[in-house]
This record gives sequence, structure tokens and C-alpha cells, in this order.
Amino acid sequence: MAALTGTVAAQTSPASTALDASLKSAVERKDIPGVVALVTDKKGVIYEGAFGVADVSSGRALKTDALFRIASMTKPITSVALMQLVEQGKISLDDPGEKYLPELKNPMVVTSFDAKTGDYQLRPASKPATVRNFLTHTSGLAYPFTSALYRDFKPKAGETYAFGGPMLFDPGERWHYSTSTDVVGRLVEVVSGQKLEDYFHDHIFVPLKMNDTSYNVPEAKGPRLVAQQQRDGAKMDGPVVLQIPPLVGLTIANPIGGGGLASTADDYGRFMRMVLNGGELDGARILKAETIAMMEQNQIGAVTVPALKTALPRSADFSFIADGRDKWGLGFLITVDQLPGMRSPGSLSWGGINNTYFWIDPARGLAGTIMMQYLPFADTKALATYRTFELGAYQLAKAER
Repeated sequence: MAALTGTVAAQTSPASTALDASLKSAVERKDIPGVVALVTDKKGVIYEGAFGVADVSSGRALKTDALFRIASMTKPITSVALMQLVEQGKISLDDPGEKYLPELKNPMVVTSFDAKTGDYQLRPASKPATVRNFLTHTSGLAYPFTSALYRDFKPKAGETYAFGGPMLFDPGERWHYSTSTDVVGRLVEVVSGQKLEDYFHDHIFVPLKMNDTSYNVPEAKGPRLVAQQQRDGAKMDGPVVLQIPPLVGLTIANPIGGGGLASTADDYGRFMRMVLNGGELDGARILKAETIAMMEQNQIGAVTVPALKTALPRSADFSFIADGRDKWGLGFLITVDQLPGMRSPGSLSWGGINNTYFWIDPARGLAGTIMMQYLPFADTKALATYRTFELGAYQLAKAER
């Protein structure tokens, strides 16, 4: 039972005990192999717990300092990095991306695609994508797992496309989850003159004391890495099994803005707390309060965020999105609805493909992150655990106050 119990912060209130029990029971039912969860308010952590195993093959117990591959939870960090440069006047949100990245020039939009033959027709885009378009996933780009066209697209001889392929639509026309934040990462590198790992380290991780967040994980920290796992079966609907044997460390030669960071629940809690405090944490200010406020506001106008059908088995459909109602800020999904017993309208959130998730509720001054480590993304049982955790987090916050 040691692996089921895990390590839990010293919490004795009925609400924290109930939160422990709900997460522990998800592991005991074998809904999920393991989970680390953290709740923070503006002042500090009010809950942290770890349950289950870090590796289904060995039964290694999961601990609160476990290192998770947080994948697309990298995106808000990349967005903060770029907004630092916007604050400094080195780049503008309304600048065309091609001003800094020549590979973005002469963008083309797909007008037709034959899935059987792979034949396609293109036309020039009506306008270049701006920095704001890339920060908001309204650039026209996509991912192979969010677009069957991107999944199957093969360029004709002599054609090359930066960041995955041609555009699906003219910039600003609609929202589509994409490689846009990879573009944001390149903008950070070009404008700052630093590699992404170095920029993040110097301007975000060191000031916020996020000492366990990095693209490259040294061997000494290797034993804390959670194994990469997935549900078994062609449809990824079976038990969770080992996907890739545990690594000694983690090496990413060319980090990208859209994903790749490893982090802990505690480190990401510090990042969320910085946002709750308007860009400052423990005396270190990394963004102005007005910049954070801008990032929290709708940046896509009348366009809305739709739920997406997956094009690859590594992800389920994006069923956790309020289809056609939610908005997007600068690096975050914005919840429009009040969810009963859960986050407030205006809350920020996103997740990573290995079932790591977070939300930040500025109205209530509360944030939470829940970290699991297996595919497919948006797994039904992972999302159910996330929902139960969030409900418990608000019960805990209510009891604390």
C-alpha cells in the first residue's frame, strides 16, 4: 500500500483529507497510475499530495518532487518570455512575425486537399500573421494531431513550410490549436539573442526560484523523472503500460516554445502564483501587473475556441473545452462559464499532452495543477480525476477562508 499512499503534505483539515481520499481512490481503482496535485493561493501552497506510482513497470512510488514532462504547459511560460520583450519595446504584438523570421514570408493557405491522393491547391494568404496571432493560435497553423490535413500533408518537390505546413485559413479568421507557440519561441530567441533554455533560466526560472524546471534534465535528477506511459490497445483504451523505459536524464538539443519542459508541481505552482500576484513573486517581478492583466483578457475578439476532434490516437477529443464559448488570451485558454463549485469566469488554463493540467482563477485568487504522465491526452479517467481534484480544491479554499 506504500505506493498507493504516496507522500502527502502535512494536512489535517477535513477538506484536505477528502482531497487526499479522492486522489488516492482514483489510483486504487486503477483509473490512473499516479498523480501529484497542488493547490496554491496568492500567499502560498495550501495543498500538495502525491499518490500511486511513477513507473507502472517497477512500482516506484510517486513523490511530490517528481519531475514530469509538462509538454504544452510550456506554452504559457514561452508566452510570458515574449511578453517580457514586448514590455521592453523590442517587439510589438501587432508586428508581422515575418519581420523577425524570414521563413514566415509569403504564407500560403490551403484551398483544397484530396485525402485519397494527397493533391492540394494553395493561394497566398490575405495578410501575414502577427505576433498576436501566434500567441493566440489564430495564425492559421495546426498540429498533425489537431488536423487530418496536417497529419497527411506531404509537400510537393521544392516546397518547404516552416512550423509544419501551409496555413489552414487566413490569420485571425479562427482559432486552431497549433505550432504557433513554436514560432513564439523562435521570436524569443531571435529578439533576445539567447537560446530558449538560457532565456527561460535567466529571466523566469532563476527569479521565480523554479529550480527544477528545464528542458535538459541532468543525470542526478534522472531518478525523479516519471516514466512515459500510455493506455494499452489500438484505441488506447486498456490499462496503462510503460511506453518508453525510464531515462537516466533528459536531453533536448533544440528546445521549442510549444513544449518540452520538465517540471514539478511545486515549480509550476510558483509560476501560477506569480500570475495570481500580477507578475511578482517573493519580491521578484518578472512582468508588470498591466501586462499580466492583458494576458488574461480576450485577445481573439468575436472568434471562439472550439472543441477539436483528434486526428491521432495519442489524444482524445478536446472534450474539456466549452465548445464555441471559451476565449483565448496571450498564452492561456480563458473560461467564460461559471463552473458549479469550480473555477470562475475569466480563469486561465491549459494542459500538456501527457495529462498534466493547470488552472489559474484570478477572481478567487486560487490556482491548481494536477500532474499525471500517460497518453492519450484528455483521457476520460484523467479528466474525471482532474474534475474531482478541482472540486476538492475549491472546497479546501472555502474551508481555509
